Amino acid sequence: MTLRVAPQIGHSACPHDCPSTCALDVEILDSHTIGRIRGAKDNSYTAGVICAKVARYAERVHHPERLLKPLIRKGAKGSGQWQEISWADALDLTAEKFLKAEEQYGSESIWPNYYAGTMGLVQRDSINRLRYAKKYSNMFSSFCTNLAWTGYMAGTGALRGPDPREIAKSDCVVIWGTNAAATQVNVMTHAARARKERGAKIVAIDVYETATIRQADIGIVLKPGTDGAFACAVMHVLFRDGLADWDYLNRYTDAPQALEQHLQSRTPQWAEAITGVSVEDIEAFAQLVGTTKRTYFRLGYGFSRQRNGAVNMHAASCIAAVTGAWTLEGGGAFHSNSGIFGMDKSEIEGSAFADPSVRSLDQSKIGRVLTGDAEALYGGPPVMAMLIQNTNPANVAPEQRLVRQGFMREDLFTVVHEHFMTDTAKMADLVLPATMFLEHDDIYRGGGQQHVLLGAKLIEAAGEARENIYVINELANRLGVGHLDGFNLPARQLVDNLLAKSNMPDFETMREQRWLDKQPDFEKSHYLDGFAWPDGKFRFRVDWQKQTSPDRPPQAMGLQGPFADMPEFPDYWASNELADPQHPFKLTTSPAHNFLNSTFAETPTSLAKEIRPQLLIRDDDAAELGLEDGARVQIGNQRGELILHVKIQQATDKLSGAKKLRRGVVVSEGLFPNSSFEGGEGINILTGADAAAPHGGTAFHDIKVWIRPLMEQSVKAA
Repeated sequence: MTLRVAPQIGHSACPHDCPSTCALDVEILDSHTIGRIRGAKDNSYTAGVICAKVARYAERVHHPERLLKPLIRKGAKGSGQWQEISWADALDLTAEKFLKAEEQYGSESIWPNYYAGTMGLVQRDSINRLRYAKKYSNMFSSFCTNLAWTGYMAGTGALRGPDPREIAKSDCVVIWGTNAAATQVNVMTHAARARKERGAKIVAIDVYETATIRQADIGIVLKPGTDGAFACAVMHVLFRDGLADWDYLNRYTDAPQALEQHLQSRTPQWAEAITGVSVEDIEAFAQLVGTTKRTYFRLGYGFSRQRNGAVNMHAASCIAAVTGAWTLEGGGAFHSNSGIFGMDKSEIEGSAFADPSVRSLDQSKIGRVLTGDAEALYGGPPVMAMLIQNTNPANVAPEQRLVRQGFMREDLFTVVHEHFMTDTAKMADLVLPATMFLEHDDIYRGGGQQHVLLGAKLIEAAGEARENIYVINELANRLGVGHLDGFNLPARQLVDNLLAKSNMPDFETMREQRWLDKQPDFEKSHYLDGFAWPDGKFRFRVDWQKQTSPDRPPQAMGLQGPFADMPEFPDYWASNELADPQHPFKLTTSPAHNFLNSTFAETPTSLAKEIRPQLLIRDDDAAELGLEDGARVQIGNQRGELILHVKIQQATDKLSGAKKLRRGVVVSEGLFPNSSFEGGEGINILTGADAAAPHGGTAFHDIKVWIRPLMEQSVKAA
């Protein structure tokens, strides 16, 4: 008889670009092997629940196609011809190419490029220490947060809000601009608890029938980019029907009488024409939140995906101020707690070495940068060499045809440090194998919650995979800056130093207690001691040109987009890419349930569940185009075109009568690898890189397109 030995349980934190940053319990089968991953039950936010894609993380760690050795390109760029190379030779070659580029074109010709493939503060942000020490070009981060953070802070003045765990104590939970069931599962955990224990209503607001809407009590489907009009009509009703809390407004807000006057013309009838939502549904929602003061508005990153997203986010956040919901536990408006942590990353990032005269390049404009656009280069030298960690721009960046053209330059030297042969890695000169989060030490903070979480190394690295700071430190030594502060320290020491500078427990104490709760007290979280402006007032009236935000571009870059046209008060701002006779449809490229951006698109279960890239289209729109379910169509605009299979969606739920998708709106959930599409070009060939106002950002879901049936090649759905 063989006794089964229970696996050892290790503790970590999810490293991925999700606001939940879940606390994890990991089955450790041996020094190199993990089993199942579960959410930590004793973490008050994670509450034992994590998404399915992380639960099956063993598929990623032990994937047969994982990169395990350094590779050097042998054939033409993108040809897929590789040869193994030693780590020492790979790093020597990288340093040689960087030094040559610096000698010929100046240090700004090297562009270290990274993003949120890991949210670990050491492994993600140490690349900046090398950047600053060598005066390489800076990177202006504009992919994700700019519009949402700026819009939320326009009202509150700070990036914090009511404790997210208070969702469970709400009488109404409004989940707006996020498909939480797919992307922030813990939001649903606490909302479901509120419904079960308090009879709370869950309302989900989005641009199509998402998994979150299907789980909600009330689903509201807007036309993309019209959130501001909906919010204004709701506030119009609140003022009109005596549901505005004037005691709160007079004490805590800047211009309530002016707002009421401004909103007199923003009627439900006005908003119906813009949003597609009926007058009856607008009135009903306004009555619900107006008579249910303990309403928690959970506002997501969908606001960052439209050109008018900052205005829309601000307008949505204003509703809680009109009702006075902020005064109650389980009430108020929350977007992110990223401003509460006070963590000193100066050593990790090498901020002491930063030179403000060094140019910044916009990550969203990488296609323009690499193809020599003088405006995108801010008058500086061409980019001749790159180190890429934690991002996959050849798949996730806009204007993909320019991105590919840039990466295919023979005079551009590119090093990609990765887990898999991504679309970006395929076009590199060197590909280096990277550790995954269980194979190195790091520390995390959760913007969607309130915990600082330790992620200690639990298993040995696979093959010859090396952690990010190994690459940074080794290159620093070869490039002549390894003697400077912060270099050649192990991750654990960097974590310890960070914690000490941030007045937090040390590494070993954090290992023991696993996380640290940093949620401010009730008065501060709910701004009952005043909003974070000099007068302590929530701002309905916004000066967008003076508006502060962590994502504000460097002074040398200036404000972005048509900032001078932004409305002073909450409104519908028609700055989006509008459908026209040549492009009669609006496309949104929303997150897929089983992917996280381009991550997990290589794991077997995720691929099997998502099947293939598809275009969700209403039944009446499909009928007008003569399309059957599963037909192949060509979809395109001025930036490019590609082929997708259609998935026909009923316009209206037969039982409830609720709308599932607005007329003229189509959805492609992703991101799939470029190779998943016919022709090898992915969905972001359709996305523009023009900056949104006022602080930049890319409108990934704001795309006008045409659709052309390929009738002679149409196929029935399997």
